[in-house]
Amino acid sequence: MTDRLAALMAHFPMNARVFNAGALCGINTLDSDGVHGQLHLVRSGAVEVHYGGTTLSIAGPGLLLFARPTAHRFVTDPDRGADMVCAHLGFEGGADNPVAAALPEVVCLPLDEIAGAGPVLGLLFEEAFDQRCGRLALIERLFEVMMIQVLRQLMERGEVQGGLLSGLSHPRVRNALVAMHEAPADAWTLESLARAAGMSRSAFATTFVDVVGTTPGQYLQGWRVRLARQALRRGRPLKLIADEVGYGSEAALSRAFKAQTGLSPRAWKTRQSVA
Repeated sequence: MTDRLAALMAHFPMNARVFNAGALCGINTLDSDGVHGQLHLVRSGAVEVHYGGTTLSIAGPGLLLFARPTAHRFVTDPDRGADMVCAHLGFEGGADNPVAAALPEVVCLPLDEIAGAGPVLGLLFEEAFDQRCGRLALIERLFEVMMIQVLRQLMERGEVQGGLLSGLSHPRVRNALVAMHEAPADAWTLESLARAAGMSRSAFATTFVDVVGTTPGQYLQGWRVRLARQALRRGRPLKLIADEVGYGSEAALSRAFKAQTGLSPRAWKTRQSVA
């Protein structure tokens, strides 16, 4: 099976920064900074979570993921509290990051339902509640591993509806998506993408829209422009970017870029530097 996440993670990596490892007691509020998501791991204790008018209850060991910036509040027993390890999540590209954009508003899972996570969680909790040298660096790498396991879980169980992750969950559509992710500069056509998916042209076109929510051509243009924005952030010249993402000239890239963002690449980059 092709690796559905390899190209995504290579182009748009994520990182974790631990900000709590220990008991949270009573009421604790986390304001949104407008940039980071959060991943919380509950080792023990009951937690009530409030966000945007919604309440969730975590009765046992569990995982709570806010992939996008979201203010939320924890309510735990004021004396016993709950043992939790929490990290801010940074998705490179921010709102452009396709993984962060594709995830549900909130993911809440019992820890024992996350396939293969037992050894990772065992080591993560052991390090989090000890005082060994290098513990934070190790915990943060383990948080990144947990994020990959959550993505696997959502895709393999088909627990996402519509969008990128839904497409990557589909046994045939995912092959076309991976092909576009891995080789954006190729001269993809509906026929060649259908071949990659192992489907007829008409069946592929219909299924892609039903599963992903956009046409293959629209998705490809959006992916190429996402890559272009990422390359602009990293200071790469526009001419090289155009070749790398499948446009024969700066003018062709600029037209696609403006169709997606409403701005030329140079105007978009200027706005980013001012923001």
